[in-house]
Amino acid sequence: MIDWTAITGFQWDGANARKNHDKHGVGCPEAESVFLATDLRILEDPKHSTPAESRWHAFATSSHHRPLSITFTIRHPLIRIISARPMNSRERKSYGY
Repeated sequence: MIDWTAITGFQWDGANARKNHDKHGVGCPEAESVFLATDLRILEDPKHSTPAESRWHAFATSSHHRPLSITFTIRHPLIRIISARPMNSRERKSYGY
């Protein structure tokens, strides 16, 4: 489980940030806004987690009013965003968007 009270901000890999923007049109501030959304849903990603590092998916509406899918990990005290993209049709249907 994530201790949200221990999180102090975000960490980005420069290459991932550029890829998210260039490929998916999602910039860092918009991706980060998902974590403040009232419709935020967080799911564990056991398939891509390792014993050393858990991966998670966040689904919510961004500050630009787009339903986004964010893959992230926690590197205390920061959220490290791995991928940020618009939800696909299956995700939108599953989460009511």
